[in-house]
Amino acid sequence: METVEKELLRGGQFLVKESNCEDIFTPEDFNEEQQMMKEAVMEFNDREVIAHRERFEKKDYAFTEECMRKAGELGFLGVAVPEEYGGLGMGFVSTMLVCDYISSGTGSFSTAFGAHTGIGTMPITLYGTEEQKQKYVPQLATGEWFGAYCLTEPGAGSDANSGKTTAELSADGKTYKINGQKMWISNAGFCKLFIVFARIENDKNITGFIVENDPSNGITLGEEEHKLGIRASSTRQVFFNDTVVPVENMLAGRGEGFKIAMNALNVGRIKLAAACLDSQRRITTTAIQYATERKQFKTPIADFGAIKSKLAEMAASAYAGESASYRAAKNIEDRIAIRQASGNTHQEAELKGVEEYAIECSILKVAVSEDVQNCADEGIQIFGGMGFSEETPMEAAWRDARIARIYEGTNEINRMLSVGMLVKKAMKGHVDLLGPAMKVADELMGIPSFDVQDYSELFSEEKDLITRLKKVFLMVAGSAVQKFGPDLEQHQQLLMNASNILIEIYMAESAILRTEKNAKRFGEEAQKEQIAMAQLYLFNAVEIIKKNGMEGIISFAEGDEQKMMLMGLKRFTKYTNYPNVVELRNTIAEKLKAENKYCF
Repeated sequence: METVEKELLRGGQFLVKESNCEDIFTPEDFNEEQQMMKEAVMEFNDREVIAHRERFEKKDYAFTEECMRKAGELGFLGVAVPEEYGGLGMGFVSTMLVCDYISSGTGSFSTAFGAHTGIGTMPITLYGTEEQKQKYVPQLATGEWFGAYCLTEPGAGSDANSGKTTAELSADGKTYKINGQKMWISNAGFCKLFIVFARIENDKNITGFIVENDPSNGITLGEEEHKLGIRASSTRQVFFNDTVVPVENMLAGRGEGFKIAMNALNVGRIKLAAACLDSQRRITTTAIQYATERKQFKTPIADFGAIKSKLAEMAASAYAGESASYRAAKNIEDRIAIRQASGNTHQEAELKGVEEYAIECSILKVAVSEDVQNCADEGIQIFGGMGFSEETPMEAAWRDARIARIYEGTNEINRMLSVGMLVKKAMKGHVDLLGPAMKVADELMGIPSFDVQDYSELFSEEKDLITRLKKVFLMVAGSAVQKFGPDLEQHQQLLMNASNILIEIYMAESAILRTEKNAKRFGEEAQKEQIAMAQLYLFNAVEIIKKNGMEGIISFAEGDEQKMMLMGLKRFTKYTNYPNVVELRNTIAEKLKAENKYCF
């Protein structure tokens, strides 16, 4: 495989190593099988989900279950499951693609789909014994059975390891008795199988168990929760009262539940980003079509600059989210292939492959979930008063988008995790942050170069700017690590600033590399609007980085150090040639109007 030959960037290394556009996977690289899969999934979504929007909004839980069965019959629930357990055994990029295009009809279905395929099935395929996999995975892969994941408790949310649910070994050592209460459990109303996390004795870490949903075994459910969005996704409390589970249903080893929970969430995070992508495309398309039909002052509102600006920004953030998500997905797929080639089992390879890019998974979860919310918000605004009405699809899209910033770890937790994991990787020597950070510190002391750069080649200035934005992160995070050392995690507001910088660098760079690769293949003229989107996204990213860099610097540095760092910030975020932002937006909006849809 040619992927194994080129040196693959490790997770987090995008910050300190330059990426070539040729090495980046883009949605334009989907192969024939992936294209066919994409079309099949889109067709299913249109026919089975979108056509019945009202039923989901009216809390028709049975209909959600029915749609899940149909998805199972078509093999969509088993895309990530190895063939020997009844799945399709597709690569990571293909599993992302299915998740992407199946999730845009309604958040109710996409939540059911994500909870079942991700955190409901995945822990068994990745941590189960051969017997456990043979027994349970085939039924989950086909949708005969549905899975749910019981981690959160009334007192244990973001601090997942603090759960009070207990598992007590019987005198004969053959079973565990589980007691406790779980809440916000997606799919609880129709699942046959729970992945349950409980604590044995006074263990430091929780343990995972596979528990069949049998009401006669001390399992009761609370009423369906009434929620802001995802109304037809079944969400209930689950109570375990002396529920007996055979010892062979323990997942992995004793005390390894926390590890399972965290790794299942890594996969969940990047898949959640994927689940927000087609929603953004669809919201943007719906807004464009309304704006071209709706006339005010005898003119379609799509012709007004204020509306063009919104449409262009919506498209640019969707484009960047898509670029970054598939870039990371392919890195994960390649890492899995390398590990399998060197003798790892499918389980080990997949686990380590995803774990390697946990930083990118957190970045994507935050960025794309926030972009889809903004997109839906602007969508309502373009619809005006109609956007606020349940008759149009915007208000449901807006409500459904809101949960994405909360589940799979809140965006605040994920922001802190992304920087925390990066610092840990640096301490372990997996990513050399210290060397580059020292270089930046030296550069701040030195005399800036006043050489005039040749920026005649496409994206040469943008890529130079990205390199300098990475220096902003190294400058801020490097100084913070030096100042606070391991206590850095106590300084949450500073971590937030650093992570906002990190996120924007990854997203902007991904959009630029994708567009550069495609401009080389298809010609610059064919990529005119994509170039505009990449430039517009970068312009916005620079502004966010300036603000967060400044906030961090003036909050932890004083006197001369502060002055020097602020000068560095100015130098690193400076354009030689500013883009004409209005022109960029108009270029994008005109293309959207001409195609009457999100067309990238």
